[in-house]
Amino acid sequence: MSIFDGQRLPSAVFKLDTERLPSGWYSDKYFLNIALLLRDLAAIGYTFEGNGAPMDIDPASIHTGEIEVEMQWFTRREPFSVIAGVDEALAILRENTGYYDDGVFVNTFHRMQVEAVQDGSILPYAGDQAHVSPVIRVRGRYSDFAVLETPTLGALTEATRVATNVYNVLGAANGKDVQFFPARFAHYKLQALHGYAYSLGVKAYNEAMGGHSNMFISTDEQGSWWGGLGGGTVAHAAIASFLGDMAEAMVQFARHRPVEIPRIALVDFHNDCVGDTLKVMRRMFALYRAEIDAGRPVEARRYMLFGVRADTSGALRDASVAPLGDPKLDLGVTPRLVHILRDAINAAWKDWQLTESWCDRAREWCQRVKIVVSGGFDPDKIRRFEQLKVPVDIYGVGTSLLSNCTHCGTNNDFTADVVRVKLDGRWVDMAKVGRHPGSNPMLETVSPEN
Repeated sequence: MSIFDGQRLPSAVFKLDTERLPSGWYSDKYFLNIALLLRDLAAIGYTFEGNGAPMDIDPASIHTGEIEVEMQWFTRREPFSVIAGVDEALAILRENTGYYDDGVFVNTFHRMQVEAVQDGSILPYAGDQAHVSPVIRVRGRYSDFAVLETPTLGALTEATRVATNVYNVLGAANGKDVQFFPARFAHYKLQALHGYAYSLGVKAYNEAMGGHSNMFISTDEQGSWWGGLGGGTVAHAAIASFLGDMAEAMVQFARHRPVEIPRIALVDFHNDCVGDTLKVMRRMFALYRAEIDAGRPVEARRYMLFGVRADTSGALRDASVAPLGDPKLDLGVTPRLVHILRDAINAAWKDWQLTESWCDRAREWCQRVKIVVSGGFDPDKIRRFEQLKVPVDIYGVGTSLLSNCTHCGTNNDFTADVVRVKLDGRWVDMAKVGRHPGSNPMLETVSPEN
């Protein structure tokens, strides 16, 4: 599946449109135009009639329609990229390289020389456009794969951008868990690709930084390429269904949903995170205690509150936060709100009527409750929270993980260049001005089967 296990995802995972990909349906039209031109020239036996051939090569021996090229795919994001989308790009090439013969597609991928890095590789880039490191390098007849440039670049760009953004968010969060919440901000058909990229970003960070960040996705489709499953507890709409009674909504969720699902209460419905948190904790702990006292520890697990999530609107000041100075500084999920919430969670047990034997267990039960924050979190905001040592356990991050911004450094656009052509049995440099054949020690030979 990636550099982490040395395996590549099989082509079937991607559900490719192999009827229309080789016909150029998904390609910028100029790629289809050149492919068709080269095929027409091959059909009439055209040989090169222009200028530019090396002095020692007879132009009449150059069959342009059958020209073989070396093409490299690369990106230029400083200071590095977490590469993703390679397996899908290879699948596109593997299943759709070739030509039509009387309407029948003839696959010629096996005739090409293909090298590629593994998904999850960390690729440095120092900013010198004359020195790029290819993530895929192909040698073959150009007309057979010219129309695949657009879809392969798209697969690499989208996945690598998300994987790198995830890595950087984890870095800002000092390796704390990051919940992947961008499903609602992109077309649903991208969920599998985005979720796969997220998984690579987390694994790359853990391996590079010795971290132990867990993976939290919100939809099953986000995990469909790598075996993950979506998770989550209740939405604001669920609380509304329980007439705004967050505690009742959580109790019923805990009672009826599988115990493996972490119980995370969404506590900003009334813009009173502390008030709703304390109500939820009181109800959940009472049921937990009752099950323990009844000798049913397995059933008691249903009422272990994993965490509370604050998702306060950036236009509101939570009721528990007293205004100080500029009221705009108190809007949304702020460091002050999280500190107040943590203190309230830790001390909640003191207001419960407990026997002496239950005090220590109640205190521990409270201290295990985690704080999840969401709503407008990006690397800068997360970094600020971490610098202030705000007691956040998990960050829920959405749209910023999909960010594609040149001035803020999240642009991961890929380019593909022809850098050499094969003439008279040897490879001759042939790149546009400013581009050169690149090298990358991470490139591995790709066989037609994998």
